Amino acid sequence: MDAKEIAYDVPMFFKVYKDGSIEKYRKHDYAPPSDNPITGVRSKDIVVLPENNVTVRLYLPKITQNDDQKFPLLVYFHGGGFVIESAFSTYYHSYLHSLAAEANVLIVSVEYRLAPEHKIPACYDDSWAAMKWVSQQANGEQGSEPWLKSHADFSRVFLSGDSAGANVAHNMMMRASVDEDKLGDGLKLVGMALVHPYFGNNGPDRIWSYCCPENPKTDDPRFNPAAHPSLLSKLVCSKILICTGGADFIRDRGWTYYESLKKCGWKGEVQLKETEGEEHVFHLVKPTCERAKALMKWLADFFKQSS
Repeated sequence: MDAKEIAYDVPMFFKVYKDGSIEKYRKHDYAPPSDNPITGVRSKDIVVLPENNVTVRLYLPKITQNDDQKFPLLVYFHGGGFVIESAFSTYYHSYLHSLAAEANVLIVSVEYRLAPEHKIPACYDDSWAAMKWVSQQANGEQGSEPWLKSHADFSRVFLSGDSAGANVAHNMMMRASVDEDKLGDGLKLVGMALVHPYFGNNGPDRIWSYCCPENPKTDDPRFNPAAHPSLLSKLVCSKILICTGGADFIRDRGWTYYESLKKCGWKGEVQLKETEGEEHVFHLVKPTCERAKALMKWLADFFKQSS
């Protein structure tokens, strides 16, 4: 039997065969939600939009004061180049569990549909559905999630993500900034932490050009926001932290985003912290190394100082 012919190949991510079938180079595992007796962090899953299977995993830090103790709320978007990984993989479950414990934040981790099976903007639409769900809890609308109702401080809401998830976080903040009333008054977006953000690189991008047929050009403001400073200036949050890796292959676009924020007329405070010599999302691959611990502390300090 002849091997199937490949029509499109992005090494390390996916390949598309001429018969239309898709194969991912890496399959993610599944880590169930759990209660951790050591850290006291609890987690559970909630389906937000059944028709698209948009689901969130909540991480509730240890309650140390009283039954209605409030925590800053962090909405997190996982990375994976828009095409691999999951909010429910061991990588992200372990990392966000640790982040909830270290930073003392209540986390909503978003599971969105992946490309190329679901073309961009599916990932953005699903993430916005999750944002809308969070805002419904904040605005006292129908449907209430007890962990958020009792323990989320909706006046201190942050968005964050790594790699493509950082791209999604930026786009959710952008969407909330240009049409704030969609999320209502009950939700105050104060900051954003972008870790190794995927805003492309110099030259064509094979993932974006295939997965976003509606605009395959890499100057799309969703993919390269620094090329559109007038939009950047509208960001509604007041603080942004950008974390880059010194040996990251997409490091330069993180720096360009940082420089554009400083020049575009945006009124907030931006800081950039770089981990010298480290590659893309090293903190997920080796989370116990000293530099990963330092990065975790940068994030924890950012959420604490900004809230």
